[in-house]
Amino acid sequence: MLKLVLLRHGQSEWNLENRFTGWTDVDLSEEGVKQAKHAGELLKKEGYSFDIGFTSLLKRSIKTLHYVLEEMDLLWIPEEKSWRLNERFYGALQGLNKEETIAKYGAEQVHKWRRDPHEHPPAVDRKDPRFPGNDPRYKGLTERELPLTENLSETMERVLPFWTETIMQAVRNHKKAIICAHGNSLRALIQYIDHLTDEEVTMLDIPLGIPWVYELDEDFNRIRHYYLE
Repeated sequence: MLKLVLLRHGQSEWNLENRFTGWTDVDLSEEGVKQAKHAGELLKKEGYSFDIGFTSLLKRSIKTLHYVLEEMDLLWIPEEKSWRLNERFYGALQGLNKEETIAKYGAEQVHKWRRDPHEHPPAVDRKDPRFPGNDPRYKGLTERELPLTENLSETMERVLPFWTETIMQAVRNHKKAIICAHGNSLRALIQYIDHLTDEEVTMLDIPLGIPWVYELDEDFNRIRHYYLE
């Protein structure tokens, strides 16, 4: 049996302010730091250990991983960062307050932008400071890989190559792995692992800072999954 731990980052400053975040590099809130440390304490208490960590290029995810590993005395293990584990790119919604956006566009439309796998939020243009092509951490990406907006299906398309080519290979080589990422990048990954329909993934909610353990067979089919709380 193979084990894999998925962890959504702790509360960020924009989670606290109820704003769309996407690829905006927002830090953890004070509560988010507590959540990350608590996740590390839980994992240590339950006897977990890791050989490698995977995370995004965004500090709320990176710091969550580091707080977890520090609590487990595992800061020394290798970690691999990838833009493919970044949160979904929310386009022109990034930075907007969610309640104000609902008041402007209506709850139904905002719900579609957030959860419909095929619905695109309004796009940014390439001159917008939110466009990732203006950020040096993405200088190696092709024009096609730099999003102006992104739906959940497109998030899955960029997450899956990292899953199949990197994470699965590490787990096959008997490395105990933790993936610390974001609500929508993890949602895309879980949809693939659990063979969820579009309707099912729309209903999937992933809490902040709570370790989600997956037990898998040798073919990476789910045996069971559960939260550590």
